[in-house]
Amino acid sequence: MSREDKEAQEDELLALASIYPEDEFKRSETAPGGEICICLDLPPNFNVAIKGDSASNEYIGSFEGIVSFLPPIILNFELPPGYPSTKPPAFTLSCKWLSPSQLTHLCHRLDELWEKYTGGVVLFAWMQFLKEQTLEYLKINSPYEIQVCGFAGIKNNSEIADTFSATGPAQAEIRDDRAIQDMESVSALIECILDFNEAQQKKCFDSKSYMCNICFSEKLGSECTNFKDCQHVYCNECLKDYYTVQIQDGQVKALNCPEQKCPSVASPAQVKVLVGEELFSRYDRLLLQSSLDLMADVVYCPRPSCQTPVMLEPGGKMGICSSCKYAFCTNCKQVYHAVSYCNITSEKLLLVRDEYVEADEAGKRLLERRYGKDLIIKAIEMKSSEWLQMNTKLCPSCKANVQKVDGCNRMCCARCKENFCWLCFSVLSKEDPYKHYSDTSLSCYDQLHHAGQGPMENR
Repeated sequence: MSREDKEAQEDELLALASIYPEDEFKRSETAPGGEICICLDLPPNFNVAIKGDSASNEYIGSFEGIVSFLPPIILNFELPPGYPSTKPPAFTLSCKWLSPSQLTHLCHRLDELWEKYTGGVVLFAWMQFLKEQTLEYLKINSPYEIQVCGFAGIKNNSEIADTFSATGPAQAEIRDDRAIQDMESVSALIECILDFNEAQQKKCFDSKSYMCNICFSEKLGSECTNFKDCQHVYCNECLKDYYTVQIQDGQVKALNCPEQKCPSVASPAQVKVLVGEELFSRYDRLLLQSSLDLMADVVYCPRPSCQTPVMLEPGGKMGICSSCKYAFCTNCKQVYHAVSYCNITSEKLLLVRDEYVEADEAGKRLLERRYGKDLIIKAIEMKSSEWLQMNTKLCPSCKANVQKVDGCNRMCCARCKENFCWLCFSVLSKEDPYKHYSDTSLSCYDQLHHAGQGPMENR
């Protein structure tokens, strides 16, 4: 190799390394050469479609959607001793979403550029062409269908006919063995495109600055969280504090976007990054529990040391824990008692009653599934009995519940029409019911209007 060629090669490689980041240009450590990754600038709302070959189960799969980035075109090159004075770089051109025919056309165009630049360095011109002119040169427009029939999984395309091009059917032709479509299957290609698009979008997001509407500070995207559905952005520090309080309070379904009335919800992956492993474990457990609570056929083992979710048979009242083998009644949570009535304490009934009265409609349905409607009715009736006991008295004649709202102590039962004294419950004379309050020998003497009470109602 001449000294001029060696210096030109070294200068070119150093220049490329100084211009492009390491993820775009990697210089080989063992030989004069390297790898160049060219990520194309796609137009806005670029639609991509992939349709698999249904004739082969191996490649069944399809995708259609808008992407901002596609996997790069990779140019591997090696500089021979005669470069750049007499020989071009030896190279291969590979891509996952361009067909062998399209890659062959690009290889030929790189050869033409070398002819134009003969005697001078050409790598930068190649990179500019691939970056800026590939879409136009191959007539690729949106919507763009990536054809995978007949060559999926082929990495050496020499002398293989490709029946599709970017614009439709093409004539069979000899392929350049430097053109490599590096694709194993349709499913692998779809996964690669989606993963690369997401990674590049995250990279762009991380490099920009955003204003957090909680702390009103401007921070880099790498310090922020973006809600994909609504595109609202908040800093990680504010979201961490907000979500930590929610999780500690058990509000695992309230991890939404802080924007007022915004329905977007943080993904579990975002929550894990924000709150850390320990708090995320609590979030994950409570989220599972809240989901199970809404399932009519799931209850929990009542043993405090177990609490394993138990699937119930339709219409059944017996649960058998798969972990501790405890058989229990799903109504009272005691040992299963077959057809016998549930032996539930008054204290437990009071708790169930209060919880049911305060719950919304969804909560009421959940309690009815958990304890059974019979137990709920019994708890509500128990509350009614307590109220009647505290606020009413029994008619001495027909035993109807009577509430005194206002007026004097002479009462008339609305059910049996019997007159009686509210103070001593004596039946009064129908001819003169007020005589009772004029008898000096009775404790009710002169107590007709005692405590300002009057007419009564039946309950």
